[in-house]
Amino acid sequence: MTLRTLIKPSQYHDSVSLMLVARELAKLPGVKDAAVVMATDANKSILEQSGLLGPEAKAASPNDLVVAVQADDGSGDAALAEAENLLQKKAAVEESAGFRPKTIRSAVKSKPDANVCVVSVAGRYAAGEAWEALRRGLHVLLFSDNVDLEDEIALKRYARDHGLLLMGPGAGTTILNGVALGFANVVPRGPVGIVSAAGTGLQEVSTLLAKRGVGITQGLGVGGRDLSQDVGGIMMLEALKSLQADDETKVIVLVSKPPADDVAQAVLEQVGVSDKPTVVCLLGGQLDHGLPSNATVVATLQEAALLAARLAGGDVPDLADLLDKEAQQTKARAKELTALLAPEQRYLRGLFSGGTLCYESQVIWRASSDLKVWSNAPLDKTLQMPDSTRSQEHSVVDLGEEEFTVGRPHPMIDNDLRIRRIHQEAADPDVAVIVLDVVIGYGAHDDPAGELGVAIKRARAEAKDQGRELIFVASVTGTEADPQVLSRQANTLVDAGVVLCESNAEAARLVGAIVASR
Repeated sequence: MTLRTLIKPSQYHDSVSLMLVARELAKLPGVKDAAVVMATDANKSILEQSGLLGPEAKAASPNDLVVAVQADDGSGDAALAEAENLLQKKAAVEESAGFRPKTIRSAVKSKPDANVCVVSVAGRYAAGEAWEALRRGLHVLLFSDNVDLEDEIALKRYARDHGLLLMGPGAGTTILNGVALGFANVVPRGPVGIVSAAGTGLQEVSTLLAKRGVGITQGLGVGGRDLSQDVGGIMMLEALKSLQADDETKVIVLVSKPPADDVAQAVLEQVGVSDKPTVVCLLGGQLDHGLPSNATVVATLQEAALLAARLAGGDVPDLADLLDKEAQQTKARAKELTALLAPEQRYLRGLFSGGTLCYESQVIWRASSDLKVWSNAPLDKTLQMPDSTRSQEHSVVDLGEEEFTVGRPHPMIDNDLRIRRIHQEAADPDVAVIVLDVVIGYGAHDDPAGELGVAIKRARAEAKDQGRELIFVASVTGTEADPQVLSRQANTLVDAGVVLCESNAEAARLVGAIVASR
């Protein structure tokens, strides 16, 4: 095998196109592995671990495109030539596509009845486009991240003062009047309204509600910084007010990572303005304020969904009884799985596509067993991973963090990075269990369990050949109505040997129970 590398200086293609080109290259005769990515530091580290980092790629700048191919002698040059051809074809297809408005102004002219604009461009351009949309009277879903804090504050103040919603930045999920925007799921209409400063948090709660036969009125994403001291919860408050005024919304759920104290107080005061039952889930946060009588605080996304379903009239037993029964089942399950492990297998590794699910897992581990878990998105900054591409001891990685998504599709779209990481973690003889989320729905990969399942089977088989068992635990965030079909994804994972849980919280508790006894 030889490594062949092509550098395209300062050349940009959207990340999905790069993913598709890499897949085509990997199918060519004689090609063992291929990557087509921007030359960021994180991508270089991943290339190095895959044996795809040559001197040319090592010297490339973050604005350069790298095509790296590991192939039989004579096949590498042909693969690079095909990469050039595929990239040119994709560029030509984009140019020849039918009419597409190139500005918000022309888009408004072509769709005069539209009242929502989705902005998904590079962060340095996003604020300008959001201003254009707001000034034309449009609500904005600001999908883009890497937007300056000052811009976010100014945009949200303008939106509030003009009766508009500015959802974001970094708002990956919103469901408006049953229409899913960004990464979202097919969930039924119903009496629960959700406001979330966490995209996969909104997905997890809405899909767990759907599993209980309960639907939503609206699912409003407000961006991860909204409840910070600087932003002040501007959009959480505005979205909450809109649901309180909505006759169809009977129960409200609020989801966020820990807010600033003053912001939490403002939100709770607004909750108390209405008599609608309100479930408050502040992952890992503490509320030292007096709660209004209509508010209930819960610790996990699972509890938020179950309680909201019960309040909305769903068929849900008493929450404490249900969680106690689950805890007993988890304890028995963990004991059975732990018996399969060798004495040296003691570490957990988490590979997440959803940042909120990664965060929730850490909250659960800290609360239940006080595990010391390293992460690229840790609860405790002293546990920041020195190198996100290399795990140590107990480690959990949010592969959706920006360091991994520059020049590469989000892991909900592209499984390549997580598959590489599965094999990397599985090769460590000290690893006992690997936990991952599988998030389906609009915008996500069309069969994530199919691709991940193949990698999991191979990793388990390689561990078996070395005389050890390797436990995989997962949950699927999605519904039967999603394009990928929840049951189909679940069955594929089980067939691959995965221990499947009903929710991310249940998966985290099971993993914690396994490693706590090691």
